[in-house]
Amino acid sequence: MQAQDIIEGGKPFFFEGNEVGVLLSHGFTGTASCMKPLGEYLNRTEGWTVLGVRLKGHGETPAAMAQTTAQDWIDSVEEGLQLLESRCKHVFISGLSMGGTLTLYMAGRYPQRFKAIAPINACVEFQNPDLALLAFDHSAPATVPGVGSDIKKPGIEEIVYADVPVPAIKQIYGLMSVTKDLLPRVTAPALVLTSPDDHIVPAVNGAMILNGIRSPQRQQVLLQESYHVATLDNDADLIHTSVRTFFKQAL
Repeated sequence: MQAQDIIEGGKPFFFEGNEVGVLLSHGFTGTASCMKPLGEYLNRTEGWTVLGVRLKGHGETPAAMAQTTAQDWIDSVEEGLQLLESRCKHVFISGLSMGGTLTLYMAGRYPQRFKAIAPINACVEFQNPDLALLAFDHSAPATVPGVGSDIKKPGIEEIVYADVPVPAIKQIYGLMSVTKDLLPRVTAPALVLTSPDDHIVPAVNGAMILNGIRSPQRQQVLLQESYHVATLDNDADLIHTSVRTFFKQAL
């Protein structure tokens, strides 16, 4: 796919800054646009270098995403990490939803490469039997209706696929399972941000993550006024200031 074919808001973003780098990842079927306000804030207030990646198959079409795997999504984040490490002395990582899952995966796989992490409504268990049934069902349709724009704030829409490619469901289940087993390898300072009223990811994931990681420094921030896409919701400012403060303390 040519760059001009990426949907509006689907392109990655890069904000040049100092030797502190922040790697940001969007979630399942979403786009980098959901992380852009946080990236802009951190670059503006601290001068940090910020990269918002585009996960392979995202920002295009559901059919394109159906051809990708969890390994492709991991590779997209790893490429971003390599870019930041080539120009920055310190690197932080944060992500929303599956981006939060990827944040935990990366921190578990590379414990020494991140100064701190901030998963936002990350998922290691969907606890959704209906969704699980689709993963290995030969008779399942090519797509099912999407669940994007779970946002409490009126008038705000997430840029996300309207449909979920069914082959990708198997991939996210694999990613979540591996990430959950990697949680004990996570030792970087961790700020776990959780929306208690999340209609996509069970809020209990926040406790699972906090109890599963081995970070000596770990905190939880409850996003009481936001649904799942909290980075675009009523608690966006709280996310911005919480992440900024936590990351600064880890330097």
